[in-house]
Amino acid sequence: MDRQRRVFLQGAAQLAALAAGGVACARSDGGAYPFSLGVASGSPLPHSVILWTRVLANPLADPLNAATVAVAFSVRWEVAEDQAFRHIVAKGAAQALPALGHSVHVDVTGLAPGRWYWYRFMLGDAVSPVGRTRTAPAAGDLPSMLRLAVASCQHWEFGSYGAHRHIAAAAPDLVAFLGDYIYEWGPYRLKHPDQAVRSNESLTLADYRARYAQYKSDAHLQAAHQAAPWIVTWDDHEVANDYAGERDRQGAPAFLARRAAAYQAFYEHMPLRLAQQGQPVFAAFRLFQRYDWGRLARIHMLDDRQYRATHACHPAGSVLRRDCAELRDPGRTMLGGEQEAWLAAGLGSSNARWNLIGQQTLMAQSTQTRIVKPDDGRFWTDGWDGYPAARRRLLDAMQKSGAANPLVLSGDVHTFYAAELRCDFDKPASSANPVIATEFCGTSVTSSSRPQQRTLDYVDMNPHIKYGRSDKRGFMLMEVTPATTTAHFVGLDDVRDAGTAAAAVASFVVNAGRPGVTRT
Repeated sequence: MDRQRRVFLQGAAQLAALAAGGVACARSDGGAYPFSLGVASGSPLPHSVILWTRVLANPLADPLNAATVAVAFSVRWEVAEDQAFRHIVAKGAAQALPALGHSVHVDVTGLAPGRWYWYRFMLGDAVSPVGRTRTAPAAGDLPSMLRLAVASCQHWEFGSYGAHRHIAAAAPDLVAFLGDYIYEWGPYRLKHPDQAVRSNESLTLADYRARYAQYKSDAHLQAAHQAAPWIVTWDDHEVANDYAGERDRQGAPAFLARRAAAYQAFYEHMPLRLAQQGQPVFAAFRLFQRYDWGRLARIHMLDDRQYRATHACHPAGSVLRRDCAELRDPGRTMLGGEQEAWLAAGLGSSNARWNLIGQQTLMAQSTQTRIVKPDDGRFWTDGWDGYPAARRRLLDAMQKSGAANPLVLSGDVHTFYAAELRCDFDKPASSANPVIATEFCGTSVTSSSRPQQRTLDYVDMNPHIKYGRSDKRGFMLMEVTPATTTAHFVGLDDVRDAGTAAAAVASFVVNAGRPGVTRT
């Protein structure tokens, strides 16, 4: 979809949302409309939720200079029990500060657990679109269902955001986004017919702010944010392709400053609840958090980028296991020691019926060549296959914790996968090597993938991977009940058509107490 079409749809969506809320699309004191990036909510707890917006006019016209006005804005907000705002339950004002790109994060407290609310912002005589949000159920409640949408990887130039239109239409209780919300570089240009070169790479805070503003100007992405609260984590492209911890692929000496700028821009554009009190410190920004959905589900959202060891043997790529002894180094980490201990504690203390682990990339082993002898196998080192000892520690901790019904949710690889996780992937499942958890990996919203035949070859060479499909863009829609979890892999007909149809290309069920993959 071209930029003009997206801008037109954005304006139409704002008008429709405002009309539905019973308000008019007004400008602020005669200026441009300040809520061009829409509104969002997230990080729901039983009695509170985070509301977000960013004051920014004309995001695509002059994005690098639009947020440089050195004044704060006092933005009013309201939360109501009804869409018409007849029964307002909370209201106040928040400062949109230039130091944080005029973003607004409001932690609304005192709400009732397990119910829907509507919210909006106001600046001068301008009124934002109306968003719908909800609180988590009370700690002792056992809801009959959690309807969860899961998405990742939405490169702007690679398609339209029809997936988000379908997410909004599905009316989920919660949306989990698992990384690559933006891509740090812009469109491709062809150096010659066989070589595409990336351009417009983001390096500064202004660059990253502009990239987020471009993405969040999309009407369908705004609609998905307005439909339900989100919980989020990042992957590599929110900063730089395949970075690992404190190092990028080039070993640039100024990378930590770049990473801090990218982390700040991420915070400025997400409905995040700070894991630590006080002003955020973006040089080391704690993102991993957990969310309880009553006694039905505990969701552990991980950060496998910020604390990981550098890639084994050489920058991210494929290596033969026999040629890379570093893969077997037990000291290498994907999550870092603090986060590993935090996850183990969260699993051990969970009384939830289901334990969902939201993280960035495929956890199941995926060799690219057939394994006949123990040292066989070719592995991509940027994913969990590059950190097998860390993966083994996580699976061991999961098994030892006794946490009920662990499910791993993944993204990054632009492919639908359904897999069974066990400690030793080189050996068949058995009583000594049981299936510990089920993994569902979602495809990308827009980003391209490998040919489907190669994916089928990978499935054939990795018997614990029960399904793979890489020729469809889309998202996952999950229905979590006390007895079962059903995962629908929703694929788009045409990623370049914002009005495209979508349908489940495959569905799977996991029964409580019986990890594994059953296709329905």
